[in-house]
Amino acid sequence: MAIYTFVLFGSASIGVYSLATEKIVIIPPQIPRHKAERVGKWLKTDMVQTMIGKSVLIGALACANSNGMLLPHFVREEEIKTLQNSCGKNFNLTIMETRRTAYGNMVLTNDKGAIVDPRLKAKDIKIISDTLDVEVVPGEIAGLPYVGSLATATNNGILAHPLIKEEEKKLIEEVMKTPVDVGTINCGVPYVGTGLIANTKAAVAGFLTTGPEMFIIGQVLDVVKKDE
Repeated sequence: MAIYTFVLFGSASIGVYSLATEKIVIIPPQIPRHKAERVGKWLKTDMVQTMIGKSVLIGALACANSNGMLLPHFVREEEIKTLQNSCGKNFNLTIMETRRTAYGNMVLTNDKGAIVDPRLKAKDIKIISDTLDVEVVPGEIAGLPYVGSLATATNNGILAHPLIKEEEKKLIEEVMKTPVDVGTINCGVPYVGTGLIANTKAAVAGFLTTGPEMFIIGQVLDVVKKDE
């Protein structure tokens, strides 16, 4: 079962500092390259090292699936060029010209659909849908709007905050076309997205994540290697 533990900047909150899709994983450039490449090898993706707006909070500020990426308005030109060179011409890079900046916290997506903070405006939701090339619907998890920090989603499964409501779970499963179950990371933290990145090949959790938590992650995200 391809589940690993990792630490970034001495923190178990690795989902705040990194972002993973089926195609890429983004790690801050302050992390030694040999260490960052280890994560790319685990997830079987290309590894990109950049910041977002000179910030290392990549997982909080940016959101992506295989089709596109949402970036805050203060992203820098050199960072955009790095991402464009790494992601290719057919990848949609969109700078969200709004006062809101934490799109990693506000959007939960896979390659099939997305749930977003219900406080976002309709025109911004349309831009998000066009960028990620999926259906986008406002929703909450555990009665909270920060859906991106409250769950981690892949195309195989979604691990969510333990207090998710049944109607929230049903909506997410309908929109994202993926089963949802509950769990925690880093020894009981319910904000799953802050300490877990994953795709269909592997999951990488904060180093404080316990054995039972890792078992649940494996069951929910179905990260058993399919070719073995």
